[in-house]
Amino acid sequence: MSKKLEKLTDFSGVTGPVLTVVMDGVGLAPDGPGNAVKEAYTPNLDALMANYPTVRLKAHGTAVGLPSDDDMGNSEVGHNALGAGQVFAQGAKLVSNSIESGKMFEGTTWHELIGNVKKNNSTLHFLGLFSDGNVHSHIDHLKAMIVRAKEEGVHTVRIHILLDGRDVGETSALDYVLPFEDFLSGLNKDGFDAKIASGGGRMKITMDRYEANWPMVEAGWHTHVLGEGRTFVSAEEAINTYRAEYKVIDQDLPAFVIAKDGKPLGTVNDGDSVVFFNFRGDRSIEISKAFDAPEGAFDKFDRVRVPKVVYAGMLEYDGDLHIPKKYLVNPPEITNTMSEYLAGTGVSQLAISETQKFGHVTYFWNGNRSGKFSEKLETYIEIPSDVVPFEQRPWMKCAEITDKLIECLRSGKYRYLRVNFPNGDMVGHTGSLAATRCAMEALDLQLGRLLPVIDELHGAALITADHGNADEMYEVDKKTGAPKVGKDGRYKAKTSHTLNRVPCIIYDNTEAKTHYTVKEDKGQFGLSDVAATMVNLMGYKAPGMWDESMIEVK
Repeated sequence: MSKKLEKLTDFSGVTGPVLTVVMDGVGLAPDGPGNAVKEAYTPNLDALMANYPTVRLKAHGTAVGLPSDDDMGNSEVGHNALGAGQVFAQGAKLVSNSIESGKMFEGTTWHELIGNVKKNNSTLHFLGLFSDGNVHSHIDHLKAMIVRAKEEGVHTVRIHILLDGRDVGETSALDYVLPFEDFLSGLNKDGFDAKIASGGGRMKITMDRYEANWPMVEAGWHTHVLGEGRTFVSAEEAINTYRAEYKVIDQDLPAFVIAKDGKPLGTVNDGDSVVFFNFRGDRSIEISKAFDAPEGAFDKFDRVRVPKVVYAGMLEYDGDLHIPKKYLVNPPEITNTMSEYLAGTGVSQLAISETQKFGHVTYFWNGNRSGKFSEKLETYIEIPSDVVPFEQRPWMKCAEITDKLIECLRSGKYRYLRVNFPNGDMVGHTGSLAATRCAMEALDLQLGRLLPVIDELHGAALITADHGNADEMYEVDKKTGAPKVGKDGRYKAKTSHTLNRVPCIIYDNTEAKTHYTVKEDKGQFGLSDVAATMVNLMGYKAPGMWDESMIEVK
């Protein structure tokens, strides 16, 4: 039975198209060094914030389902909240709760992983992002699983670490590696042997997304599974050596293999078990496909050999396509989304972005659902992203996205449209202030092209972001609020998301704006309030389970 929106009795809505613009990674922060949003020349965005109702939305922590307000938001949970109109417990919180309650270790997948290793007297492997950034993974989850594996009689564990430097400090890898080595040393007795076996930077190996760069995954396969690559006696030696040779931050460090007596410590072999311990899905799907696909059913690269293993992800990364086949923690069941209700009401919809964020305006927006609710009413458009370092082309595909979006707006086919411009986030992650300023200016140019078309068609737009990033390009001292200075005397680049609120601008120059007011911003609103606001602007009541609208009909 389809879910249908009721019409508002006192407001028929904006007559033209209604658009949600997501400026990915564009947060609100004070003026000062490192704020690329403020430093960039953005006359259109400045005029919007000066002349139109603007609400400061919460986009991190508990407002998007994460465990605490110290947790950065991210594009996945942000788009979940935007599209669902509700807050659901998300990856990190789900996993933490499952570990604390013991449910993870009571599940059939955990028992299968452990039973396989014990039966074959083989190795249990853990692969994933090695930090406490809590965006893709958390090192405490890894530690808990290693401890439990030992308790259940596993003898050999190998850990394959993907260095972060993006959701945490850009050169913080050893802050995790050295204490972790001590942690393992404390466990390595009574016949238990756990060691780091391989690794590399998250933007060099393994963690590609949206099939943008399969060679990254191939490099990871050769490193983790086959044990091929430059060898070192320890992860510490590898990190120090690469830093000296390449002068890059952690996320860009090349792959390495830990070896003893000339032999890799932890190749993946028949009879082993493998856990990919990231909980976030986008950068987990491709490596999961490589492990799950049988011989002859995988054509992305030559895997050389395909070990017969029990493989599991921390979560099910794609619920519709069932990737991976086995997982440790059930994902949140996100229901009653905006797209579902609009489709049930007969509202035509468009979702558009480039490859880097295409999944966010489709899969994540629809509650971690790959398919459409209505093939007839929903259109998805993906603009292929360039496969180049983002700081080299900080404008990315924002012009091409806008070209197509304007064409679709003028077609008259769509009542509701949503678009993601990735620039602020993807370029912000590079740590380059200059490039990120350029990214913001490129985005602003497109806003300047887009808004007159909205006016031409008697439409309205809600312009917001999913989290901050470009607003803080330098690491900030929490006590003083000033940028941190590195050993070289320069400000330390920040490559992670921020804890700042994001703008939410209601752009409406139609007669309809006389029929509603924007509620007073008392700091209560978050991303989940966008859905109700959008359907109100279209003349519909929001479903009762959604969070409140930011507008009030007179």
